[in-house]
Amino acid sequence: ERTRPTHPNELLSRVPGAWISRGSGQEHLTAVRSPVLTGAGACGAFLVLEDQVPIRPAGFCNVNELFEVNIIQAADVEVVRGPGTVVFGSNALHGVIDVRSPDPVAGTRLVSLETGTDDYYRGALSVSGTDVALHANYTDAGSFRDDEGFRHGLANAVWTTRAGDAEVRTRLAWASLDQDTAGFILGFESYKDPLLRRQNLNPDAFREASAARLTSHWSWTGANGRSIELTPYARSSSMKFLQHFLPGTPLERNSQDSVGALFSWRRDDSLVAGADVEWARGELIEFQAEPITGGSAFLRETRPQGYHYDYQAEAMVAAAWLQYRYYPIDSITLIFGARAEYTRYEYDNRMLDGNTRDDGTPCGFGGCLYTRPGDRSDGFFNLAPEIGLAWQLGPDTRIRARAARGFRTPQATELYRLQSGQEVADLDTVSLDALELGWNQVFGALSLDLAAFTMRKDHFIFRDAEGFNVSDGRTRHRGIEAALAWQLGARLQLSANLSWARHEYDFDRIAALGETIRKGDDIDTAPRRLGAVRLHWQPGSLQNYELEWLYQGKYYLDAANAHTYGGHRLLNARAAWAPGSGPYRLALRVTNLLDAQYAERADHAFGQYRYFPGAERRFFLQFEYRG
Repeated sequence: ERTRPTHPNELLSRVPGAWISRGSGQEHLTAVRSPVLTGAGACGAFLVLEDQVPIRPAGFCNVNELFEVNIIQAADVEVVRGPGTVVFGSNALHGVIDVRSPDPVAGTRLVSLETGTDDYYRGALSVSGTDVALHANYTDAGSFRDDEGFRHGLANAVWTTRAGDAEVRTRLAWASLDQDTAGFILGFESYKDPLLRRQNLNPDAFREASAARLTSHWSWTGANGRSIELTPYARSSSMKFLQHFLPGTPLERNSQDSVGALFSWRRDDSLVAGADVEWARGELIEFQAEPITGGSAFLRETRPQGYHYDYQAEAMVAAAWLQYRYYPIDSITLIFGARAEYTRYEYDNRMLDGNTRDDGTPCGFGGCLYTRPGDRSDGFFNLAPEIGLAWQLGPDTRIRARAARGFRTPQATELYRLQSGQEVADLDTVSLDALELGWNQVFGALSLDLAAFTMRKDHFIFRDAEGFNVSDGRTRHRGIEAALAWQLGARLQLSANLSWARHEYDFDRIAALGETIRKGDDIDTAPRRLGAVRLHWQPGSLQNYELEWLYQGKYYLDAANAHTYGGHRLLNARAAWAPGSGPYRLALRVTNLLDAQYAERADHAFGQYRYFPGAERRFFLQFEYRG
């Protein structure tokens, strides 16, 4: 509530080791104990949940999927750094983000209206009774960049009741995004140029997306601490967007429909076991409306006009897991767990097999870029163990240790959206083995949490020099993270989250576009240092003020570590106050208070520096009524 984020980036910057790299509009790329992952193998490295249920089927990820959940009106957002526990399945690799929607609170009525720089308008509504609640918001936003903006709607409804001995919480979620997209600007440090930073080199680019989810959580509590939970769910999502970043700017349409259920059984605090089942069907169509008229003869010939892909894939997932807690003495908890999961794909190519044009005529230069494998089935079995220790050394001291494996089943697009004549993508499951040590300490008014981790990722998926999807990459990750909160007085608090991490390649290879990967080099878009410091002052119950300093360190822009972005520092300010003791409240936010020139994301590809420029100083004023 204090943050009032306009983008997930603004909220999750409060998490040590996390960076939600802002793209155009509501687009983003996620990093949690990881680099910002791009290209083949990037999608599906994080598991996004809403009320502990994955928002998408495991094999049909979306790198921008946080725009499908209502973070603005969430009760809280929980972030697991590193592999998830055995409760979580595929995609809980580098981290888990769980967005929790509010439960009904009798008598809640809230209306909020907000306006800001660059034609930003947002309205929000919350209404709640004893058993039913509705939370909805809508944003219409412009931009400092030409022809960029978005319309974004989100809503959550919840109904709680009892059915016999069961407590039931049924939740409905909806999201819609209509976005006019702006791509990279080009040229070294072009984000500092007052004209170039406003450019949109892709004025026709757009993204239209929608998602709906229905879940019903049933829980039964019996004698002796035993309980059963069952959560059936249904989900549907679709998206259409212009791939402005590709020659020929083909249009992609994709959709996913899925149903499933999560089951768990608990015996007091020592033993919990569960099973998950899911069925999903997804489809993808890619169409290029016009032939390429510029560029080389090779480019024009191998990226033809017409349909490139048209396929449907069904996925079945079945999993079982168990977690046992052992208490050798009152102050020590030992945790043992394991998860077994099987995923099977049934793929149906609805076009001609191979890498011809859609009418069957061959492309020159050895064939078209886009390659469609024939109908096939693929299966993946994964086993993920975990072991942990928690030791309460005293009322103010706690240490923890954990070793765990996370995994990520290859996504449907990596298996069936192939290029360069690759007929079969013989991919393995990506696995990540992690070891973490942690220390929690309270020193009177100061609380401190420290964590150190080391991780190894095997079967990392990337596109090699031939343009094939392969899974023989390896990376290593290690770092230290800190979070502290210091109560400087009755009404003044200092908080900070800091991290240092090294993310590096653990193999040698020539990758796509001629990029050279060398063992020991930093992975691109992986700043070693991230941090934030906040000073919060609450002089009275009706007022609060916050000053926030954000720091992002230098990072490399390419696998060869030949080009860099120097990082940046930003200052933000927030204030909220209520005039008198009435139901009205005003809030003011100023982002980039010092009007720094910076890049939200920097890259180097095709021989050029590329940037998403950061916005200049912006103001947001909010009026709120609470009944």
